Amino acid sequence: MDPTAPRPLDAVRLRTEALEVDVIGYGARISAVRTPDREGRWGDVALGLADGGAYRSDPAYLGASVGRYANRIARGVFTLDGVEHRIPTNEPGAALHGGPGGFESAEWEPGESDGRSVTLRRTSPDGENGFPGTLQVAVTYTVDGGDLRIEYEAATDAPTVVNLTNHAYWNLAGGGRVEEHEVQLGGSHILAVDEHLIPAGPPMPVGGTPFDLRSPQRIGARLREGHPQLRAARGYDHTFVLDGPPDSDGLRFAARVVEPRSGRTLVLRTDQPGVQFYSGNMLDGTLVLRDGSAARQGDAFCLEPQAFPDAPNRPEFPSTVLRPGEVYRSRSVVRFGTVGGQSRRAS
Repeated sequence: MDPTAPRPLDAVRLRTEALEVDVIGYGARISAVRTPDREGRWGDVALGLADGGAYRSDPAYLGASVGRYANRIARGVFTLDGVEHRIPTNEPGAALHGGPGGFESAEWEPGESDGRSVTLRRTSPDGENGFPGTLQVAVTYTVDGGDLRIEYEAATDAPTVVNLTNHAYWNLAGGGRVEEHEVQLGGSHILAVDEHLIPAGPPMPVGGTPFDLRSPQRIGARLREGHPQLRAARGYDHTFVLDGPPDSDGLRFAARVVEPRSGRTLVLRTDQPGVQFYSGNMLDGTLVLRDGSAARQGDAFCLEPQAFPDAPNRPEFPSTVLRPGEVYRSRSVVRFGTVGGQSRRAS
């Protein structure tokens, strides 16, 4: 690892012998992740910008903590305890990731770091972007060997809705296209979407469709097929409903990704009911990354563990309501490793 690698001005660096993660306060973002390939060569596997200031004009949520409600709320409207709440929309027909100027645009306060863990906090005031209740929210990033743990907690003084996740963009090759990455997801159903990417109808079985990723498939293998759901989202941008019981840690398998050339692997486990698999469809070349390249469609993918989109309007979905006296919690573990070789691990 290179401890002199450049970092954004306000970054906190977390480090083990197998993993190095930079976190910045603006948006409580993961700004860089470095890990070795099968030959022990270190590379940056998370899309990031050159400095902290560049994130203030980032429209793609690179590495951000998104909320107060990750993913979409139809028309930006929901009713809670008989009261209608309106969230400003930032997409046609939807409020995405809490609406314009959400948690990704907020200054979070980082606590003291021991080099392995850091907690960032903020207060979301009552009425912020139309959401009820004052929300005290925290995210903790911890590295342990090749694991990156991401844990969210929140408490409110009035009934509200909460759905938080991290929006890192991954490229395990450290650059170039991701279509040769092999992905496996732990869901036999997806939430099919309408033209505004709002869930439409009951969960759809993935069998016989380009969404059958229950066994490893190249991301690009069926990306350009004419399936109506691929056309609606311009690629993959769907919630996979996770199957099976949780393990002894209370986490379910969500995803495994292998990059064949470097041998790098990523395994995601989470306590959330779904994972949003996004193939970077809206990257259009306007974002200039820290290596000077332009981020384009197919340059990265996202795996966002979260509750279901539009759940405040869908009583059949798991509830996202948080009431006073309750604590919202979300836990995920991203494990980095290699196949076809050995990477160094922390003792």
